[in-house]
Amino acid sequence: MPELPEVETIARGLRATLSGRRIVSVRLGKTDFLDDPAAVERQVPGARIVTVRRYGKFLLLDLETVDRAFSLLVHLGMTGRLVISGARAPIPRHTHVRFALDDGRELRYTDVRRFGRMGILADDAEESRLGSLGMDPLETPEREFLALFEHRRAQIKALLLDQTVLRGIGNIYADESLWRARIHPRRLGANLTPQEIGRLYRAMRKVLEEAIEARGSSIADYVDADGNLGGFQRRHRVYQRQGQKCFRCGARIRRAMVAGRSSHFCPQCQRAPRLRRKPS
Repeated sequence: MPELPEVETIARGLRATLSGRRIVSVRLGKTDFLDDPAAVERQVPGARIVTVRRYGKFLLLDLETVDRAFSLLVHLGMTGRLVISGARAPIPRHTHVRFALDDGRELRYTDVRRFGRMGILADDAEESRLGSLGMDPLETPEREFLALFEHRRAQIKALLLDQTVLRGIGNIYADESLWRARIHPRRLGANLTPQEIGRLYRAMRKVLEEAIEARGSSIADYVDADGNLGGFQRRHRVYQRQGQKCFRCGARIRRAMVAGRSSHFCPQCQRAPRLRRKPS
């Protein structure tokens, strides 16, 4: 599933080429992932694209007409792609939405498994629909990041994946951040020292910024707004490297289930928490 760096890469690509363009028409295929297909068909044609932005793992296309402003909310799910194409370019299978633009191109949404989501978001409904999401990792000051974890009795991997705590981080960047910070994914947030949380904060920021610069990680289906693959997968240090040598110490990378997710870590660099023995 695309995470913060991938969604940010797509948002930047779309914003650079779509801002100011007008959507002429909408063509729908299968619509089971749309919140309200009729509303999309009725409200989007004729709207001007003001900008494109990211909110957590969501894309928001901010639109305006003569009498109102609203947004098109898009979540790519596991296999969704939002790509700009020439109107005469071959239409890939599983293309379910085609937005015709006033410059002759099309914005196409393709999704093999249709686990994504798309719908109209009224201008005054953003807080009610998205307000339950946590802080953005790239906008959170270090002191606020520290406050998020210092009293939490949950595993740090679970906290990083919890979208009500931080919005945008998923399995890839949680594993990579924890490896860089030398923190085991099963450590409890409340048991981390302020120094360790600070180290995690800096590692997380660095990983996310490097991944955005590399245009994301293409593990399976992800491509950017131009249909190109990302490159950060070549710089992964633990994710999906089970059995391979740690780049830092040479120990073999292990995989374990943590917080219900497959997690990769170095048993030497990321020491497991000690288990408390029950009194006899």
